[in-house]
Amino acid sequence: MTDQWAELEWRDGIPISTRFDDPYFSLHDGLAETEHVFLAGNDLHDRWDAPLHVAELGFGTGLNFLATWAAWEAAGCRAPLRFTSFERYPMADADRRNALAAFPSLAAWSARELPQAGAVSLEIIVGDIRDTLPAWQGRADAWFLDGFSPAKNPQMWGADVMTQVGAHTKPWGTFATYTAAGHVRRALADAGFEVRRVPGFGRKRHMSVGVMPNAE
Repeated sequence: MTDQWAELEWRDGIPISTRFDDPYFSLHDGLAETEHVFLAGNDLHDRWDAPLHVAELGFGTGLNFLATWAAWEAAGCRAPLRFTSFERYPMADADRRNALAAFPSLAAWSARELPQAGAVSLEIIVGDIRDTLPAWQGRADAWFLDGFSPAKNPQMWGADVMTQVGAHTKPWGTFATYTAAGHVRRALADAGFEVRRVPGFGRKRHMSVGVMPNAE
């Protein structure tokens, strides 16, 4: 896989990346943040009936995947759910388990975190996003843009990466992200998305969502 692993410290049970000086999820309620920003931001609750391919920048603890899987199962879905996540610095299994212990409502899914067959599939692609995303052959129905803060991890949020996000999105595909940084929104608009700024989670006044219109 890689010899470069996530470097962590813990603050009140929350993992903090020492490489980027940023928490892996909200200090207030990480699961509620995931549900507000990524599930609601992509309108996933209204899209479960059709096969869905979610792609993500930044796997981290796996919280977003587990929350998506749990919501998919709670809706009684049968259409396939495919989840592809791009991660530069994977977290050690023990650290991931410690982080996810903060979310007991997801324990049943965390215990079977890596399904290998059936209607749900998970793929984690490890490496520099500037290399791995251009080489990816897939296209997503929905994107979770969840890298560390653009101010602290600018390479993941560069215009070149956002262009590749657009190129790997199906017609009418969507994205959602916690950030409302102007340069990120402009890069996503230049990549073809119709971008909107909407209310954010917790103390964040705004976040960004968008859709890729069908050019045909």
